[in-house]
Amino acid sequence: MKKTMKKLAAVLLSVTMLTGMFMGCGVKHEHPVITPTPTPEGWKMPTKAPEPTQAPDATATPTPTLTPDQTGEVDPKFTVDPAADAAAPDLKKLNALEVAELMGNGINLGNTMEAYGRASHGVGKATSLYETAWGQPITTQEMVSGMKAAGFDTLRVPVAWTNAMNYEDGDYTINQAYLDRVGEIIDYAINADMFVIVNDHWDGGWWGMFGSATEVTRNAAMEMYTEMWRQIAEEYGDRSYKLIFESGNEELGNRLNDKDVCPDSGSLSESECYETAHKINQAFVDTIRATGGNNADRFLLIAGYNTDITMTCDSRFKMPTDTADGKLLLSVHYYDPSNYCIFTSVEDWGSKQEYQSMNDMLAKMTKYTEQGYGIVIGEWGVLYEGNAVKNQRTEYMTNFLANCDLYGYCPVLWDCNNMYNRNKCELIDDYKDFFIGRNYEAEKSLTREQIETNAKNAMDTALAAAQEAEALADDEAKAWIMYTSSDWGTSYSVGDVYAPGSATAGLVATDVEITGEGTYTVALDFTGTYNGAANGVTFCALGIGNGEKLFPGYVVHITEIKINGEVVKMTGLPYTTSDDGICTRVNLYNAWVTAPPADARSMMGSAMNCTPTPMDQEQFGQVKTLEITFRYIKK
Repeated sequence: MKKTMKKLAAVLLSVTMLTGMFMGCGVKHEHPVITPTPTPEGWKMPTKAPEPTQAPDATATPTPTLTPDQTGEVDPKFTVDPAADAAAPDLKKLNALEVAELMGNGINLGNTMEAYGRASHGVGKATSLYETAWGQPITTQEMVSGMKAAGFDTLRVPVAWTNAMNYEDGDYTINQAYLDRVGEIIDYAINADMFVIVNDHWDGGWWGMFGSATEVTRNAAMEMYTEMWRQIAEEYGDRSYKLIFESGNEELGNRLNDKDVCPDSGSLSESECYETAHKINQAFVDTIRATGGNNADRFLLIAGYNTDITMTCDSRFKMPTDTADGKLLLSVHYYDPSNYCIFTSVEDWGSKQEYQSMNDMLAKMTKYTEQGYGIVIGEWGVLYEGNAVKNQRTEYMTNFLANCDLYGYCPVLWDCNNMYNRNKCELIDDYKDFFIGRNYEAEKSLTREQIETNAKNAMDTALAAAQEAEALADDEAKAWIMYTSSDWGTSYSVGDVYAPGSATAGLVATDVEITGEGTYTVALDFTGTYNGAANGVTFCALGIGNGEKLFPGYVVHITEIKINGEVVKMTGLPYTTSDDGICTRVNLYNAWVTAPPADARSMMGSAMNCTPTPMDQEQFGQVKTLEITFRYIKK
């Protein structure tokens, strides 16, 4: 079939400095759950950041101070222009792969209807108070029409439904004014001839009720979820097939154990989280379908596990069954590597290994396209805070979009009034060519085969031109310290693959070649970085690249740790392990692993007495220098 081109990878992009980009997924409010490339053993991104303290984006309209009688609401009976929806009946004949291509290039209405205002405003106040709570202007038809004119064919609308629900009292009724307002935004998109995705997005972290130690709470969570979606489905059931419901955001996974609103949460093992996520997704499909009408065969978007590609491709993740044939899409997010895409710790991207890593990761989702599921990359982007500029951003985004062309994925850019200026209703100058250039009439006539050829050629050319990063030879082993600071602003070579180029500017590392049994010292010096120190720790481990291959069964025995030149004592016992059978690792602080794996090794007898957090987080503080001395022993 033919399609509207969402991004011709062969066109060179002209992307310069962004202005005040917020981080993805409603951050400052919640971080995307993203696994950096490559992945540390058991390591995962944090699942929620504190409520925002940052001032609103400078491009946003100042939020008015409204009293309950000054609602600032627009007409709740806004209707769709029938002419704008004329093509909708044809969508019913398509399958999920075909509709994913028609969805083209998308954009998120970020930090808007998912802005969580219950803590400050309570429940049931003027919807404008919630809509503007995270610094965004009131959404208008002109804003959304401008997005369409800028080259976007899909609008994703994250929503926090509990802003309008007294669920703590067992009342799951959504305030009608809130339903009306979301309905208006849906209609703005349909009027603009766009697809529109609506989900339940973090929403204050109520999802942790599913991980409660109390069965009553777990049952209440499922009742709340199904009642929420029953109301949403019934409210918007007459909307065209351009409206797509999404089962969640990043919560269907490890975040089912979140303690935001449920202190006794955390009872689920990871396998049980997979099982629960499947039950939730199945309940989502069953609830929508039961409301009939267009919902009987509407396209539905299923949230992958943590929306993480690797974890969604795990055999434990199961797609729900459906009474409608070929109407399910699958959502994952892509911000890899996170220290480049989201955080400020790494400024450069573009080695041959990084190109290949991106290509390999995105290719994994063909596991699902081969089964007939359309793929939506519900969030992506090279994001940053303040005025930090990322080098090679153009190359990164070009290659990412080429991958989406090659496989027919729909990418939905995360944006919070940064690249698309909602007040001027247009892209900022630096991005106009980036997206608008992909809607030329000539491009619309390209066949799928032509699109794939162009994309593959662009990817091959970029990979061939990329520089080799410093890497280990097959017969070489090297030890180093993996590190990520607590503010995510400083990092060094986090993951199973030794990548000294993945480092904060100004950081000096002392890595050592391992030749066999002996005593070695590795170190990090943060004094030359922007902050002059690493602010605390989020993850820290000692890695030995190729250690498992060249020195199988060896054990690391740490003899001394110095922070800022002072010796510090471990508070627990470390263990030696490997996640990939190649890299040897010893965790010093890894809060995302709760117990040693079955194959862990220790100098102290049973590794089951050891811990992935043998150092306390408080021991790190402002780290100017970190030095680790260890013995490498053949056991």
